[in-house]
Amino acid sequence: MLRGSPERELAASWEADAAAAAAAKSQAAEAEEQLGVDAGAAGEPERPAREEQPKAAGPAPVPARPRAAEEGDARPARRPPPAPPLIPPRPARTLCHLVKARSRGRGYRRGSGSLRPVTVDSSKARTSLDALKISLRQLRWKEFPFGRRLPCDIYWHGVSFHDNDILSGQVNKFPGMTEMVRKITLSRALRIMQNLFPEEYNFYPRSWILPDEFQLFVAQVRMVKDGDRSWKPTFIVKPDGGCQGDGIYLIKDPSDVRLTGTLQSRPAVVQEYICKPLLIDKLKFDIRLYVLLKSLDPLEIYIAKDGLSRFCTEPYQEPNSQNLHHVFMHLTNYSLNIHSGKFIHSDSASTGSKRTFSSILCKLSSKGVDIKKVWSDIISLVIKTVIALTPELKVFYQSDIPTGRPGPTCFQILGFDILLMKNLKPMLLEVNANPSMRIEHEYELSPGVFENIPSLVDEEVKVAVIRDTLRLMDPLKKKKEKHFPDICMDRKHRVPPVSDRMSSSKLKGSSLSVARSQHPENPFPGKEDPGCELTGDPDSNPEAHLPSICLKQVFPKYAKQFNYLRLVDRMANLFIRFLGIKGTMKLGPTGFRTFIRNCKLSSSSLSMAAVDILYIDITRRWNSVTLDQRDSGMCLQAFVEAFFFLAQRKFKMLPLHEQVASLIDLCEYHLSLLDEKRLVCGRSRRPQSSPPQEVNPTTQPAAGSPAPRMIGANKLSHSRHALS
Repeated sequence: MLRGSPERELAASWEADAAAAAAAKSQAAEAEEQLGVDAGAAGEPERPAREEQPKAAGPAPVPARPRAAEEGDARPARRPPPAPPLIPPRPARTLCHLVKARSRGRGYRRGSGSLRPVTVDSSKARTSLDALKISLRQLRWKEFPFGRRLPCDIYWHGVSFHDNDILSGQVNKFPGMTEMVRKITLSRALRIMQNLFPEEYNFYPRSWILPDEFQLFVAQVRMVKDGDRSWKPTFIVKPDGGCQGDGIYLIKDPSDVRLTGTLQSRPAVVQEYICKPLLIDKLKFDIRLYVLLKSLDPLEIYIAKDGLSRFCTEPYQEPNSQNLHHVFMHLTNYSLNIHSGKFIHSDSASTGSKRTFSSILCKLSSKGVDIKKVWSDIISLVIKTVIALTPELKVFYQSDIPTGRPGPTCFQILGFDILLMKNLKPMLLEVNANPSMRIEHEYELSPGVFENIPSLVDEEVKVAVIRDTLRLMDPLKKKKEKHFPDICMDRKHRVPPVSDRMSSSKLKGSSLSVARSQHPENPFPGKEDPGCELTGDPDSNPEAHLPSICLKQVFPKYAKQFNYLRLVDRMANLFIRFLGIKGTMKLGPTGFRTFIRNCKLSSSSLSMAAVDILYIDITRRWNSVTLDQRDSGMCLQAFVEAFFFLAQRKFKMLPLHEQVASLIDLCEYHLSLLDEKRLVCGRSRRPQSSPPQEVNPTTQPAAGSPAPRMIGANKLSHSRHALS
């Protein structure tokens, strides 16, 4: 074809018109994609491709370029009929088409050059759905409200991990968490830690499990009363499976008739009632704090910088025979007090029967309270409680998602209910695996007729918690940091504070200035005004429009201060190592004997026959009091009891926590020698292991057991003494 020929001009005109038509159709398809629901969601059929073809100025009609199939589509787009081959396409243009189609197949949006949106399956979100939808809109992520055939990045469930079988992605529930935070299981886990570290775990009221410990409860109460005639305690009874205040009541004496009825109906926990709580406006209140457990191994914990304060609706008085039944005076449960005629609905964060925790701190600060000390004690309480829960959670996790099998990674938002005493010491009431994320409240129009009304206080706190949890779990976070480096920059370096953007005269007279002068010094360093949003180009920074993250990492940030408490966690690693069969949760007799043999714990005073008797006695007793009968054998709590028994025999002259720490060091040492010996057998020229006195306790042992830690004074010396 000659340069400047009519055929050449006709081809150029044909291609220019075709490119313009394809661009217009691409923009229209993008607009439809942003407004509509993904065709792959809930199995909905894909919209058919348009049949209309744009008319070109050339001699023949030109077919529009078909839309590339997008992620989540049910089937590939229908191809339009081919155009008459008057003029062959240029090779360069064909290559360009292929590159664009491939980039869209990787998940990039048309025309923006930004990464694909994160996909979230919200089909099982239940009561948290409204807050989740708002969070996803703020994040500009893609929601699938009816599920999706293709895998999603995140699955948001409302109840438990077992809602569905998920083989990839991330799910917002841990297997076994619901069982672990039940009142009886939580009390047992914290009691183990109270036996090891009584001073560190005195934030949980003394508890007894009914009906198993009823006689112990009666005997201990009688013994204390005989020693102190002025002691007149009150006890609160909480049914194990109860929620939202259902079935909770107060008693003054173990002989109470209602307590006898509880023994016959369902298991419960009875605790010492905290008679001297901190009061505001003469009302008792508790604190609901939201805690993100981001990972089990390694352990990662985040605490929300704000929470909710739920108030009683009757002025508080210490319990007596006349007011013992006044639930609106003694119980802070929102689900109970909402039915009180004195419940106050308010859109203000600092008034009403439900307020933000930050407003409570502001009021306490105005009275001279050290807010940093209060926050420090709360953070310590949360970390210690999670440390008590994680050992058995690891056993649940390896049972549902064994190593080497496909499965999701897990995270979970927990609700901690905390009560401040009159001396400002925080006390743990309970932990909720499924804290309410509703952002509306019930308003009684007439007796028995309620209407749901949006709650600004709930929305302010809960939407921020869900949104920033998703931001922390963002599977594309590393890619975004690579494409948008400013996303990693501290927010205070990206945007100047409000005080720097306003003149001093305007700031002096503004309400913001007054609020800042009254607000306490920030207990969370780096926390900024949650109402101040960033501005910027969303294509250059996808999080430019969002406020700073409201979740603060407390572990492993403060790991050095609390790692010495993780003795039961190290015992759980030993327990899991000897389970043998993947997916089981209980240790069989052979596994227990192997543990004793490999750790060199048998001796002339502890024969293998005595080990078998120990296994049978402890296992039989625990199987009679636990509800989990999925497997036969020794559960983790029974293994912990047996471990305590062995530690007390081995190291008699030490406190219990040092006895246990010494035995753990000894077990980990022998297991590391055993693993090294197996490697030497595989590699004949591997250098021999060092003698016991030269072992460095900070070296990493083999897989399945953590590095030995020196807890207390010279633990390894006690281990050497035991070996001799």
